[in-house]
Amino acid sequence: MVRVMVVDDHPMWRDGVARDLAEAGYEVVAAVGEGRQAIRVAGAVRPEVVVLDLQLPDLSGAEVARGLSGLESPPRVLVLSASAEQDDVLAAVKAGASGYLVKSASREEFLDAVRRTAEGDAVFTPGLAGLVLGEYRRLAAQPAQEEDGPRLTERETEVLRLVAKGLSYRQIADRLVLSHRTVQNHVQNTLNKLQLHNRVELVRYAIERGLDED
Repeated sequence: MVRVMVVDDHPMWRDGVARDLAEAGYEVVAAVGEGRQAIRVAGAVRPEVVVLDLQLPDLSGAEVARGLSGLESPPRVLVLSASAEQDDVLAAVKAGASGYLVKSASREEFLDAVRRTAEGDAVFTPGLAGLVLGEYRRLAAQPAQEEDGPRLTERETEVLRLVAKGLSYRQIADRLVLSHRTVQNHVQNTLNKLQLHNRVELVRYAIERGLDED
């Protein structure tokens, strides 16, 4: 059972999201309304996924995402926000969010996004993924940094190339005739080697090296 924490300052919305998650079979380990409280509680209850609103009374969503990424056991962060503004999306992703969903999404879309986030996918409301990839391509066009770095195996590079093209782990597994778990292990090994924190950072790394190109 996937452990999930909900962070939203609107009590009715927070309770509704927690109820939907529980009914779908998730273990809701906490539901809180403030950013500092979220970071503190997450360190204690260790959720695997945090569903995070950006509008909180004490900290910005980006500050909370950054704080969560610094925990000993950092959760994957799925932003659930009313805003689809470019600055909000990019700030959240740069702070460590794994995905970004607007609150106009359906219940089914939301639950699917939580499932995919737990599996390690980067999940975005349609249209926002292109925005994030476009920003990473813009940054990749800037002067490259050091070329030397950890060496990836041929299989790790192959998986990384498909991650950069936007394929989900299940799609990569089907393409390479591997198990879903094996693909996850390759991605985790690559993250460890490159000292990256999540799939979004991994995509940026791949784009900077042209691995998303045929």
